[in-house]
Amino acid sequence: MKNTGCNDPKHSLLPIITVNFIGSLSFAIVIPFLVFLVERFGGNAIIYGLINSMYPAFQLVGGPILGRWSDIHGRKKILLVSQIGTLLSWIIFLCAFFLPLDELIRVNSAITGSFILTLPLIILFIARSLDGITGGNVAVANAYLADITREKDRNKNFGKMSIASNLGFIIGPALAGVLSMTTYGEMIPVIATIVISIAGTIIIGLFIPATTHCISRQQNKIKLKHVMQIQNIPFILILYFFIFLGFNIFYTSFPIHAIKVLKWSVSDMGIYFSFLSIIMVIVQGPVLTRASERFRDSQLVIAGSMLLGTNFLLLTSGDFVLTYIAAVFFAFGNGIMWPSILSIISKLAGAQNQGSVQGFASSFSSMAAIIGLIVGGIIYEIFQAKAFVVTALIIYIVFILSFRLLKLEDLNHEKY
Repeated sequence: MKNTGCNDPKHSLLPIITVNFIGSLSFAIVIPFLVFLVERFGGNAIIYGLINSMYPAFQLVGGPILGRWSDIHGRKKILLVSQIGTLLSWIIFLCAFFLPLDELIRVNSAITGSFILTLPLIILFIARSLDGITGGNVAVANAYLADITREKDRNKNFGKMSIASNLGFIIGPALAGVLSMTTYGEMIPVIATIVISIAGTIIIGLFIPATTHCISRQQNKIKLKHVMQIQNIPFILILYFFIFLGFNIFYTSFPIHAIKVLKWSVSDMGIYFSFLSIIMVIVQGPVLTRASERFRDSQLVIAGSMLLGTNFLLLTSGDFVLTYIAAVFFAFGNGIMWPSILSIISKLAGAQNQGSVQGFASSFSSMAAIIGLIVGGIIYEIFQAKAFVVTALIIYIVFILSFRLLKLEDLNHEKY
């Protein structure tokens, strides 16, 4: 990776990896009980999907702006803004527990099902929206990592970032399961999330080095059309879209499936996600390190997407054992595919466009998330476990499209 004046490979990875861990931990801690909380506040599967979609819907607007600002003003300032937004959003989220469950609107239709709109549900909508509009932390963190990483080490270092995220997903659900057993129920995990967010803010403020300005004034005007003119970026963004579409249909459908079919509790959900994340940490550690030495990024994306799609087919059975086998497929598939995708897009973006490209990649993932989170609830209400077949087909589309990456790497060997 050429030194452009803003890139310093001597920077330690530990602070940004720690921030990434804290971000995933604060997000994952509420996964096991959010669906229960929405139902208790009067919502149903559709409302659950809508609340989940608020984050990507507002990130669709905020992600590109924050990514572009990070190119201009430096990664640290924008990471701090994003983290403070997350902290405030969880404080607002906590307020929902103290509001009365008075009925504002009652809805009962064939399309949306039956639900009651209450003030706590509105607060949850607001909290997720605020977190979304300031939710550029993933895109900016990826850009920061690309800034300080030599090109030959990108797959390995993005793997380390993914390990940090998955460690958060191991500890978060398990912590939620333990903390939810108190007399205060789900309130204690939310308070824990606030404390974790404060820790993230302090780490960014004290331990993340400020980056220098990486671009010219002209780059302040970078828009989507300019990003789409960068060679091969449009194709990668299409892959981004399909991957996140499949993931988010799963993220909405699976918790409902776990409650209705598997009859799981908050603790059961926490154990499952922790198991999945433990396997993924193993994959993205020694397995990915050895695989990236022997195989190209494109080959890992192809193999990973095939395994990931198979995981979703296994979930359709509703069988306990096959559900855990599916988790192993998920961990291996996503574990080798996702760091490789991140590595490819960071190489194609180039040193001066990291923030902008990562920001617009975040927008494509947000568009997919909005569709997936809303549609996921509807599809599951209609098709039940067969909804996972739809997710599998979407990921298999990624598998087919990924063969083009082989040719792309051959044509762009000097970049890689």
